[in-house]
Amino acid sequence: MNDQYDLVIVGGGINGCGIARDAAGRGLKVLLVEQGDIAQATSSGSSKLIHGGLRYLEQYEFCLVREALQEREVLLRIAPHIIHPLEFILPHDDSMRPAWMLRVGLWIYDHLGGKISLPSSHGVNLRDTPFGAGLREGLRRGFVYSDARVDDARLTLLNALAAREHGAEVLTRTRCIAGRRGAGHWEIMLRDTVSWGERIVQARGVVNAAGPWVMSLLDEALHVSLPATVRLVKGSHIVVPRVHDGKHACILQNDDRRVTFIIPFEERFSLIGTTDVTIATVEEASAITPQEIAYLIRAANRALAQPIAERDVVWSYSAVRPLYDDGSADPSQITRDYVLKVDAQDGGLPLLSVFGGTITTYRRLAEHALHELAPFYPEMKPSWSSGEALPGGDFDDASVELAKLHARYALLPGDYLAKLFARHGTRTPRVLGDAATLDALNPFFGNGANLLAAREIDYLVREEWAREADDILWRRTKCGLHMTTTEREAAADCIRQSVARLGSTGA
Repeated sequence: MNDQYDLVIVGGGINGCGIARDAAGRGLKVLLVEQGDIAQATSSGSSKLIHGGLRYLEQYEFCLVREALQEREVLLRIAPHIIHPLEFILPHDDSMRPAWMLRVGLWIYDHLGGKISLPSSHGVNLRDTPFGAGLREGLRRGFVYSDARVDDARLTLLNALAAREHGAEVLTRTRCIAGRRGAGHWEIMLRDTVSWGERIVQARGVVNAAGPWVMSLLDEALHVSLPATVRLVKGSHIVVPRVHDGKHACILQNDDRRVTFIIPFEERFSLIGTTDVTIATVEEASAITPQEIAYLIRAANRALAQPIAERDVVWSYSAVRPLYDDGSADPSQITRDYVLKVDAQDGGLPLLSVFGGTITTYRRLAEHALHELAPFYPEMKPSWSSGEALPGGDFDDASVELAKLHARYALLPGDYLAKLFARHGTRTPRVLGDAATLDALNPFFGNGANLLAAREIDYLVREEWAREADDILWRRTKCGLHMTTTEREAAADCIRQSVARLGSTGA
């Protein structure tokens, strides 16, 4: 391992991994450290959408929406295996915002980002089209618009992989416990949270992309004061058996003027979210509360023909959104835009701290972060990240790539290959190797498309920093959702054996 770097980035969420990818690709010697797993916190707890933020138009966040819509186009192009177009139905009745207001808002949404590849919005009769599926009888008309869905944890992971392939060093389960400016460099003390070993590295600059811990890193480890704070807002989601047929999602307006998404999820389920609850500490977001479950169920049931109940919830997750504190009293009104603060005291050694942001705009945030750091790195190459596919996304036509997989692995189930491709894209053969039949993949857990084979477990441990059961069952895949308790326990045992045998690229 090296001890001297151009840039040390603290935080393995989407912003930290995106900055690491961009910086490494510009020729900087980069170290990325994450105290847990890649995408373990906020970046695996989103609504799993790449979207422009339709509701932000009401807050006059036109610049944010325009940037997000433009980035939606970029991300659809560079990560086509994990990001896919998704149509939304916005049902309308007289209790909601006026129809004319929605039409105007959707027209702006269609045009604000410039040229788009997704279908434009339009009105529909819910009684005569599939968009009315699952909705109550009284809802007769609505509006359809387009955004995209994403596997948020894998998007983060792919950026970490790309950073490593461009030369960055990535350490998971590694905490930054102290840092200070010295004679010509930062000295950063790191602690491995598994072995508890410590290490000191030097860097010309530091990026604080610690997300919910951005302030604690500043205050407790780096002892730097900045004129900015974050508001911690908890967002929770529930997963229930599918509530409607069709591939489209629903966006519903609640009686409190917030919106709730109902999104097709993992073939047989619907994802419902999210809440907005201001909290004081990260620990308060460890799990969904009964009140949040009741809120999401009530919001969904206002539109559904067949009501859901708490007993229908098969999984839930919560995460903290570390939003830049703009003084808004209502957590739903706090800006989702990002703010970058650079501190360059004592000899010009920069510390860049990231406040806020969305998963959709992470790549643009990284570009802006490197622009802010450019004066300190005159040798740095220009921006590049919009033109190179993320790992596994280097293809033009998914059907062509799937046909190649079916030909190469003719005896493996087609739906299983498709699901693997949705995770790994063109790198699927690296996972399967020479496995010609299901027997060659044994042992495996679950069944059908959502089968988790020991061979993929080994790949995730060897190549993608996985070390614990949750890393694989709930982040790098969602196979845990499709397993029984017994199967999850057996898979967890297999994961432990794989880690013991192979170690981890993050070790």
